[in-house]
Amino acid sequence: MHVLKIALPKGSLQDATFELFAQAGYRVSVSPRSYVLKFDEDAKMKGLLFRAQEISRYVEQGIVDAGVTGRDWVAENGSKVKEVSNLLYAKSGSGIVKWVLAAPESSKIRTIKDLEGKRVATELVQATKKFFRKNGVNADIEFSWGATEIKAPALVDAIVDVTETGSSLEANNLRVIATLLESNTVLIANREAWKNPWKRQKIEDLNILLQGALSARNKVGLKMNAPKKSLADITAALPAMKSPTISPLSDDKWIALEIIVDKRAVRDMIPKLKKAGASDIIEYPLTKVIK
Repeated sequence: MHVLKIALPKGSLQDATFELFAQAGYRVSVSPRSYVLKFDEDAKMKGLLFRAQEISRYVEQGIVDAGVTGRDWVAENGSKVKEVSNLLYAKSGSGIVKWVLAAPESSKIRTIKDLEGKRVATELVQATKKFFRKNGVNADIEFSWGATEIKAPALVDAIVDVTETGSSLEANNLRVIATLLESNTVLIANREAWKNPWKRQKIEDLNILLQGALSARNKVGLKMNAPKKSLADITAALPAMKSPTISPLSDDKWIALEIIVDKRAVRDMIPKLKKAGASDIIEYPLTKVIK
């Protein structure tokens, strides 16, 4: 039997990843003290739980056929893999993160040039060394096992750390000096697995469902009834470029309308629809939106 082996990230992204896969139709479970993933409704999927930092290497080596990890770690490892798609999600926020160079507010360090001969701690060692070389600055770049933001100024002069909002840096009295790169979660595949027709189709099908789940997170469905004479006013209250699905009702003077809209717009839209003549308005959540 054909089987697709996939690696999912352990740690901060684990719960968010499991939730995304469940929304896409793949309920994932893992027993305590185990790294073996079970896809409860798909016997043709098997998985392993690894740190995101390691996944691109295991995908490149063919230990797994595909994986979910950060684009930053693909670059850091120099992994030669097929990038299938962006997966814009995170444990919170938009899913876009930045790796930044930061120094204590109390220090005299204002630019990267001020770090000549200084010590810098980071988990992203190779990318940081490349950034310093590009800027012509010689500094001692050392690996940090975590909690990097607390190491300056007691242990190092500056850090390179990942941030989404910058709140942790501010809490530790650190000032951002420069941004090295932006990153987000990606779905990647082993290059040989991608050449295998069955595995490629399985990965592409998975990607369609994951993207549909992500698209649905920012959308809701609206159903409503309305008199035919109010159709023009109701359509005017909907977002531009949006056409509702219209169905007849048993009363030929009335119609039913259904549309998918941005979740952010619903609060202002529903009162306008009501004033335009709509009634029995129902808002409902979506699981997937396949474009």
